[in-house]
Amino acid sequence: MSGDVLILREAEIRSLLDPHACIEAMERAFTAYSTGQAQLPSVIQLDVPENHGEIHIKAGHVRAWPYYAVKIVSGFLDNPKLGLAANAGMVVVSDAKTGETAAILLDKGFITDLRTAAAGAVAARHLSRKNVGTVAVLGTGGQARYQVEMLALVRPFSEVRIWGRDHHKAQRCVDDLGKCREIPPCNFAVTESIKEAVDGADIVITVTASREPLLRADWLKRGVTVIGIGSDAPDKQELDVAVLARADKIVADSLPQCLHLGEIHHAVECGAIRKEKVHAELGEVTAGLKPGRTSDDEIIICDLTGIGVQDVAAAALVLERAKSTGVGEKISLK
Repeated sequence: MSGDVLILREAEIRSLLDPHACIEAMERAFTAYSTGQAQLPSVIQLDVPENHGEIHIKAGHVRAWPYYAVKIVSGFLDNPKLGLAANAGMVVVSDAKTGETAAILLDKGFITDLRTAAAGAVAARHLSRKNVGTVAVLGTGGQARYQVEMLALVRPFSEVRIWGRDHHKAQRCVDDLGKCREIPPCNFAVTESIKEAVDGADIVITVTASREPLLRADWLKRGVTVIGIGSDAPDKQELDVAVLARADKIVADSLPQCLHLGEIHHAVECGAIRKEKVHAELGEVTAGLKPGRTSDDEIIICDLTGIGVQDVAAAALVLERAKSTGVGEKISLK
């Protein structure tokens, strides 16, 4: 009914957005974006340096989809010291025919967490070797956990190595992953160095807030897939530019966006690679327009900076499921 807005809270959103469905929604979202069906404005980034905080605002619309969405998500690194979650946020979903607000998803950043991990799973599905033995994760936060959980849905693996600057946080991450029922039994280990973590790894996932390169090109074996997640702002960087220079294929979630932020941005800016070296956008691969991995020997880098169409796809899925199940609270704006 016109004038009614559906309010969904975090617990309800978690019950409606399951990992399997989110991965499939991200496939559709990337395909829509790279086939010209999506409209995305530039990312708005607001920093609050005195409180170690950053805010990202992303939006998007896909033609013929019933909704568009605007997401506001924040990360304040000192919050855990105050007994608060590091991340917060919400997604506003509007009717694409009328512009009326359809729903407000008070997800506290959960949609961002899950859709980011689902994007990593999509990348692994299309770009990694099918026979994966060891996975290395650089980073110990919530996203490190989500990435491993979602990866387990698309690729089997036998070992996960976790590296972080804080050994105790890395151990907690390993302990949490070891208790996750969605991950088949495997060996989890904390490593003392990045080099030790990535030595012989088939998939390397970077999920830090680093402002300086962490991963070196000569540490990587042939056939590795590197999925860069953390570099979602112009000043963030996790991969040495030589990593991209050494790659056989480079894949971006959005090439225009990755030329302004992310790992590709740094490599092009310093002249380590030309933008023409980027093989494809991930959506071109999911759409079948360009090949993903074609050899077990290829080194493939995927730069995932996060695009608004991912939030639209996840939010639309949540809203449709809420409407069909009667979940949520309706409020009238009249």
